[in-house]
This record gives sequence, C-alpha cells and structure tokens, in this order.
Amino acid sequence: MNNMVFKRKLPIPKDIKEMFPITDDLRRIKENRDQEVKDILSGKSDKFMLIIGPCSADNETAVLDYINRLKKVQEKVEDKIFIVPRVYTNKPRTTGQGYKGLLHQPDPHMNEDMLKGIIAVRETHIRAFKETGLTCADEMLYPELHRYLSDLLSYVAVGARSVEDQMHRLTASGLSIAVGMKNPTSGDFSVMMNSIIAAQSSHTFIYRNWEVESKGNPYAHAILRGYMNKHGKSLPNYHYEDLVTVCDMYHKTNLANPAIIVDTNHANSGKNFMEQIRISKQVLHSMRHNEDINKMVKGLMIESYIEDGCQSVNGSVYGQSITDPCLGWEKTEKLIYDIADAL
Repeated sequence: MNNMVFKRKLPIPKDIKEMFPITDDLRRIKENRDQEVKDILSGKSDKFMLIIGPCSADNETAVLDYINRLKKVQEKVEDKIFIVPRVYTNKPRTTGQGYKGLLHQPDPHMNEDMLKGIIAVRETHIRAFKETGLTCADEMLYPELHRYLSDLLSYVAVGARSVEDQMHRLTASGLSIAVGMKNPTSGDFSVMMNSIIAAQSSHTFIYRNWEVESKGNPYAHAILRGYMNKHGKSLPNYHYEDLVTVCDMYHKTNLANPAIIVDTNHANSGKNFMEQIRISKQVLHSMRHNEDINKMVKGLMIESYIEDGCQSVNGSVYGQSITDPCLGWEKTEKLIYDIADAL
C-alpha cells in the first residue's frame, strides 16, 4: 500500500521565474551585493555583516515594513556594516509539527498549499528587493527548491538539522552565492567543518532529475548557533574559547576564505531574545582581543522583528514573531548603531 499521495505536479523554477521575473537592473544590483558578501568573507572588505530579521517571514506586510526600516539604518552605517535581511520562508520543525513557514502556508490560518507557497515566497523576495534594493537571506530547508529563488538571494544558510545531510552539502557546493553551514544541534564542530569541506569541494550528483557536476563553493563558511546537550539543555558556543577553537580548526585545513558568523539567538541565547544584545557585544569584545578571531569573525546573525518576543500562530500583534522570540525594532536599531560605533 502506498502511503504517499501525489497531489499535483508543481511548476518548475524556470516557469515560476518567467511568471514573476526581475529586471536587468535588479540583476546587476544582486551581482554587486553577492560580490560584497564574498569580499567580506574573503577579507577584501573589512565591513561587518549583519544577517538580520524575523525568525520566520510569516506576514508579507510586516516583513516589508521591517526591511524598509532596515534600509534606512543601512544607509547610516554603510561605511562599516553590510546588512542582509533575513527573509526565512520555510522553517524546520524539530518534531515536524507546527507552522512550517510561508512556503507551506502563505496564510498561517489556512491549510498547506505548496503552489501558493512557492508563489508567495518568490513574490515576497521580489517585493523586498524592488522596494529596498536589498537582496536577502533564506534558509535552504529543501535543496531542490533553491532554484525558485536563485536569482534573488545573496546568502543561504544550511540549518543545524540539515548540515549533516548529503544533499544539502552537495547542493551548497553548486551555489554561486555564499552559504553558511551551521553547527549541528549536537554542537560537534567537526561535523560543521566536514560540511564546509564538502561544500567547498566539487561533486557529481543528482539534482532535480539531472546529473549535475558542481565546482565547489569557496564561500561556504561556519555559523555558530549553540547546541543542545544530551539532557536537552541549550548551551552556547559564541564564547572566546569557542571562537579560538574554530579558528584553530580552520588553520588545520586548506579551506578557502575561513570565516565565522555567530548566530546570537537559538541555543546561544537559549531563545532568550534579549540576550542577543549582550552576545553581540561579547563577540565584538573577543574580536578586539584576538587577531585570529578578528580576522575570521565576519558578522552576526540576529533574530529581530517589529515587536519584542513571540506569540501563537493565532496571535494578532502586528510584527511579532509566531515562531522563535525576536528582538523588537527599537532595541534592534540601537544595537545596530552600537555595533557600528564599536567596530
């Protein structure tokens, strides 16, 4: 008995891109922003990168409001900070239950509809790009869906639950933009480093029913997001000693563009969103006291939205997360200016 029902065949990425295209001017802007990210990771640019935004892009209106606010701040700190908005449109769930993001449910109160989801995801990223000129970051939860957004994103993260997966690693090796590989939920740095090695290497594999060959992605790098111990307790890995350890591990490899991004939320904060302020400043403090750390830490990942905290899927607070708790806008704006002053 077949337990999987094939409901309908979805349009291929090429068809969706033709239905919802971008202009040549936007393509040129994206190329420039892609290169800026790469220059930061390679050390050609000394700007500090902030990958910042809501835990999940659950409401297009609020997300666009937030990114337009970010744009105004970016203009004031552009000499020191390069902002990549988080527009995370698909969410991994530890048990597979709960809201899985815009891709699954364009309306969190309605049933899942993947076709509407694919369209909503592309339209949201296009709106953000057109209105602000900022290309965004998304999580590569489903490797085969990256092509629907490949002409829009400047940064992709591979999550803690996906980083050990062969398909994610090989797909990352074929992307032309920077890819951050998170440490797994177990916290094992060697798993993270192996994922970076895999992503920077060339491979032949099956992708979207094609035999493909990847060249390797020299801009695959580490994201430290904390971890869970065997008792289910959140433990951080942003401390000075953790950063030194990852730097030392990089030195023992031949990896290109050694780089670290510190995720200030998730297990690093124990999902206490206010801790992100302190963690951000502590990472900057570590950078000032160690040349290796200063060279390799290229930025922070911060979960931030319009209102502090989080609410249930059925909540009605505008601009408040329905997944993990986020730092509200006023605190976020101040934090960005504090980071700029400290750099």
